[in-house]
Amino acid sequence: MHNKSVAELSAGLQKGEFSSEELTQAYLERIETLDKNLNSFITVTAEQALTAARNADQMRQAGKAGSLTGIPVAQKDIFCTEGVRTSCGSKMLDNFISPYNATVVERLNAAGMVMLGKTNMDEFAMGSSNENSYYGPVRNPWDQKAVPGGSSGGSAAAVAAQIAPLATGTDTGGSIRQPASLCGVTGLKPTYGRISRYGMIAFASSLDQAGPLARSAEDAAMVLNAMAGFDPHDSTSVDREVPDYTANLTESIEGLRIGLPAEFFAEGLDDGIANVIQAALKEYEKMGAKLVDISLPNSGLSVPTYYVVAPAECSSNLSRFDGVRFGYRCDDPLDLEDLYKRSRGEGFGAEVKRRIMIGTYALSAGYYDAYYLKAQQLRRLISDDFRQAFEQVDVIMGPTAPSVAFDIGEKSDDPVSMYLSDIYTIAVNLAGLPGMSIPAGFVDNRPVGLQVIGNYFTESRLLNVAHQYQLATNWHRQVPPGYE
Repeated sequence: MHNKSVAELSAGLQKGEFSSEELTQAYLERIETLDKNLNSFITVTAEQALTAARNADQMRQAGKAGSLTGIPVAQKDIFCTEGVRTSCGSKMLDNFISPYNATVVERLNAAGMVMLGKTNMDEFAMGSSNENSYYGPVRNPWDQKAVPGGSSGGSAAAVAAQIAPLATGTDTGGSIRQPASLCGVTGLKPTYGRISRYGMIAFASSLDQAGPLARSAEDAAMVLNAMAGFDPHDSTSVDREVPDYTANLTESIEGLRIGLPAEFFAEGLDDGIANVIQAALKEYEKMGAKLVDISLPNSGLSVPTYYVVAPAECSSNLSRFDGVRFGYRCDDPLDLEDLYKRSRGEGFGAEVKRRIMIGTYALSAGYYDAYYLKAQQLRRLISDDFRQAFEQVDVIMGPTAPSVAFDIGEKSDDPVSMYLSDIYTIAVNLAGLPGMSIPAGFVDNRPVGLQVIGNYFTESRLLNVAHQYQLATNWHRQVPPGYE
């Protein structure tokens, strides 16, 4: 059962080939057996999952089941889950039991999905390798010496290893797409505001966006139908009708105009990855698409812009974790100042502290105009580049990451090198656009992702473009050895 797509699992449940309880038990057994080597889960909710699966089976018998009823899902440990630990990969929230569900969790529960547990992640979603977790690094199923990418590395690794049929993730600067690329799965970051952020613990509020990680575009479309939509609890949620994202998957892409930014194929891109991406583009040409050379001249400024805006917002958002209102509290503080200093010093990891300090500096008196305000001006220029590009093309394509998965520890002492892992993804978040990564091949037996970027609220088009490629190729069906 574990080697079936969500669409196939849905059909199997509908035909009575197996029950949701049997399906859930099979995944729980795989997690118990295989995740010891991967560390992709922080919390496994076995008892709760089996209860939810039995309820799903009863709904099906009563004729009340939908397409996702009884399908297991793994939730990134950044989403609040009622009665279950929500740690954000941090010592700061190691003992936090959420009293409510995030809207994403609530909607997937309402669709009848079965939560297997909470997946590992970089602490407070800050990282590109999943090495920053308080619970230890996640390992890439394709090569356990390698990172899975971050911050949604646990979700990507779980889907790649087939110990969960799909998972949720969040993307602030590439944290769905980059791990999807490194683990050889499909990851979708929707338009900012398409999915509610309520109950999703904030890193950078103007950039964070939830989305699915799945084996295929079809699976991602099915779960996006349940995740997307307006939420009055979230002031950044967009009140816009949600289409059926599965409706247009089979449409022809004849005449599709694909933009190729010169900046995405310049110095810094691994030659092997460039060859894989070129092969994928040739496949699109065979399907009738047209390749158009474009430029995103300010995209080279996206990394420095991001690393002012995101730390500034994280500095503000994480100020609540002070040992008094939320989070870890140190033992035997001498006074209030000692309580603040030691609680935050002991509760946060090195990368989180680094970004809080950068953000606080950028927002401080005398530096706000020079750094934060300037970064917001550059952000507008980056958005304008995309606006002009989409006057010429329908979608933009290029590599998701400049290299395949690197080894654990390889970049731990070089934060700047680590930050450059997101060089092709960050601009999409700064502009608030939707983007996907789909499996496109391998270099040295490690997966390569093709990034597809669309204009605002064109998730249906992206999913259609990805699905057509996946009908023509089988990269998304490849499974790491030992996880078949």
